[in-house]
Amino acid sequence: QVQLVESGGGLVQPGGSLRLSCAASGIIFGTYTMGWYRQAPGKQRELVAAITSGGSANYEDSVKGRFTISRENAKNTVYLHMNSLKPEDTAVYYCNAKRDIRVVVYDYWGQGTQVTVSS
Repeated sequence: QVQLVESGGGLVQPGGSLRLSCAASGIIFGTYTMGWYRQAPGKQRELVAAITSGGSANYEDSVKGRFTISRENAKNTVYLHMNSLKPEDTAVYYCNAKRDIRVVVYDYWGQGTQVTVSS
């Protein structure tokens, strides 16, 4: 059974920082691309950042220079370090694990963690 468990969300003031964690089980973690998505009320879910099994990362434009994604394969964990947070970063943040094997796509989601940026 695959589980992705996020933690680290909460309420933070503008300009503050948070670190989200996602602990995975039931998958060969090191073979998956791991991603963080977010969904704000009334908006579609969007990719925030992703990191491949080889360690290459990409970011949504609005978070470049503020957010950093990293992974620790020995702990089956992916992190999202968020700095200089803005009210528009407020959303539910979801962890995703994805792997393509030929025509089969393995795609798993966590339950989400709320991040609220407000004074």
